[in-house]
Amino acid sequence: MTRDWQTDAGGPPPLDESWWAAVLQEESQWHGQGNGRSPKPGRGTDLVPASANPAADWEAARRLYEADEPVELEVMGYNRGGLIVGLKSLRGFVPASHLLDFPAQASEEERKTTLAHKMGQRLRLKVIEYDPAKGRVVFSERAAQARPGSRKQVLENLNPGDVVTGVVTNVCDFGVFVDLGGLEGLVHVSEVSWNRVAHPRDVLVCNQEVRVSVISVDREQARVALSLKRLRPDPWTGIEERYRIGQVIEGVVTNVVSFGAFVCLEDGLEGLIHVSELADGNFLHPRSIVREGERVRVRIVSIDSLGRRLGLSLRRAEADPLSAEGA
Repeated sequence: MTRDWQTDAGGPPPLDESWWAAVLQEESQWHGQGNGRSPKPGRGTDLVPASANPAADWEAARRLYEADEPVELEVMGYNRGGLIVGLKSLRGFVPASHLLDFPAQASEEERKTTLAHKMGQRLRLKVIEYDPAKGRVVFSERAAQARPGSRKQVLENLNPGDVVTGVVTNVCDFGVFVDLGGLEGLVHVSEVSWNRVAHPRDVLVCNQEVRVSVISVDREQARVALSLKRLRPDPWTGIEERYRIGQVIEGVVTNVVSFGAFVCLEDGLEGLIHVSELADGNFLHPRSIVREGERVRVRIVSIDSLGRRLGLSLRRAEADPLSAEGA
């Protein structure tokens, strides 16, 4: 995976609405133009009433959401993203990741078969998102396993900086969902580890119990941002005390790109050997010099703790007859 040195070297992204947009990714995959027709097996539909949009039905959905109470609803349709259920005249969505028995790593055919088998069944669900302005009501079968009112209790007791224990419920490209006891929080992929993470599944699996740090709590939107990596010290803190310019040290090549190679010096701390610092003379590509997984001796040529950048040189270390020094 090609990475930009300047972007990668920065710290965690700000926790704004764009950070949270990933939470609705599965819903938006199928969220269509909204023709108002009743859902049919195997087809998606917009989250709008099948016929009209009576205020009483939205009021019923609101009461369910605020009371955090379960309700039994019939599955009326499905598509790749999940199931469509009926709440009076409303059509609600149940993301596949919020089903109790949905396979974590399912092929397209397995997804279709599993969801199709749900047609006509009645599921015990809880409302986890209620937004009449957008015509959206989202349900969860997993959330319904917790006692009524548990979401509110968890939200009231959580505060930034808390360390809590939860269970991984879903692993996605953009992060990991963790059940905190009736309420799910999101560990964004950038908060999984100080190390580079190609995919969260390389670090965590469903049903795994984890300790996480609470980054932020939005009680109005019932959103909780979590972090795994913040339970461990930031490897960039105090880097000038552990390393110095000119020092020769060993590391492992983690990624080779057109402009150089990244080398891991310690857990969560990577430096860049720019292509100009790989070797003397001409060569076609950095892979002609180094490869992923190779252990190399490098010389530290620059340290920028604020910018979280560490410049390394392979050719200057190899030209030095002295042995590698410890950190």
